[in-house]
Amino acid sequence: MFRTRFRMRKHLFLRIVQALGQWSPYFTQREDCSGRTGLSPLQKCTAAIRMLAYGTPADALDEYLLIGKSTSLECLDTFARGVVEVFGGQYLRRPTSEDIDHILQVNESRGFPGMLGSIDCMHWRWESCPRAWRGQFTRGDYKVLTIILEAVASYDLWIWHAFFGVAGSNNDINVLNQSPLFLEQVRGEAPRVHFSVNGNEYNNGYYLADGIYPEWASFMKTISLPQIEKHKLFAERQEGARKDVEQAFGVLQARFNIVRRPAKKWKRKSVGKIMLACVILHNMIVEDEREDAICDIDLNRIPRTSIVLPPEVTCDDNPCFSDVLRRRSAIRARSVHTQLKNDLIEHIWNRFGNRQST
Repeated sequence: MFRTRFRMRKHLFLRIVQALGQWSPYFTQREDCSGRTGLSPLQKCTAAIRMLAYGTPADALDEYLLIGKSTSLECLDTFARGVVEVFGGQYLRRPTSEDIDHILQVNESRGFPGMLGSIDCMHWRWESCPRAWRGQFTRGDYKVLTIILEAVASYDLWIWHAFFGVAGSNNDINVLNQSPLFLEQVRGEAPRVHFSVNGNEYNNGYYLADGIYPEWASFMKTISLPQIEKHKLFAERQEGARKDVEQAFGVLQARFNIVRRPAKKWKRKSVGKIMLACVILHNMIVEDEREDAICDIDLNRIPRTSIVLPPEVTCDDNPCFSDVLRRRSAIRARSVHTQLKNDLIEHIWNRFGNRQST
């Protein structure tokens, strides 16, 4: 019952309440000038969670929690800001070498060595967008005002990358051009990925993407109209694995109904804090319930071909501009994209083609 209403287990909720109490006196119980005891941290955090989980209006909590509309909105804003500041460094971090190694291991068992996750964008409707910005935040196919979230998710629905705030009139390519997704990789500060497919060696990992993304070495797209069996099998495996990010968006919206409904905040920054707080809470729930998930990995039959190498430079070093251009060119190499796709088609056919024929 508790998990259904709060979207998380009780011990995780109490951990958040305790951490926010240490972060700010706002989440501690205090007395006013007349000596009357104020709202407890549990009341404030419960109000915020209820608004996030159910999309409850701020003026609907007065009977249940004895909190007025203005106080409920204040609780939500402070709760979202606290979650981002306290837990953002851990639950919005880029994957470490250990994380990447495990992701590569799982994705290699699915037929995609070197795959780091799936990337896509989601639109969140912004109902209270200022009138002067409405043309900027409206796109023809959506017909409503939206703000875009770009995310990368892995097989366990953990969101490793969340970039939110681009106006809804942009498409996924415009969002990618503003995104810091490849920033650490261009600087040489990200762990490197080395893998081999069909006898060829590659030095950059890639993300599964849909058709709008460019044909870069860092993206692997499906074959839109496959004609032969090899292409059909590749398209089936790619589209099945790429649904990780779609499933992550669906779970995020199901857990936090405020993301499914139109955002009613006036300030763009407040809307962004709420979205990031929902992503962080989503990752915290994934981590807390990960022990219940079972992933069947059998690599005894086929040895691993993906390894993680240390970064080229440390964070304290100043990157050489020529190296930055070289890494940027490697990320955007179209010839490598074509070769990698052909190698993956052969690799998947050699590994799963017999199952398909039987």
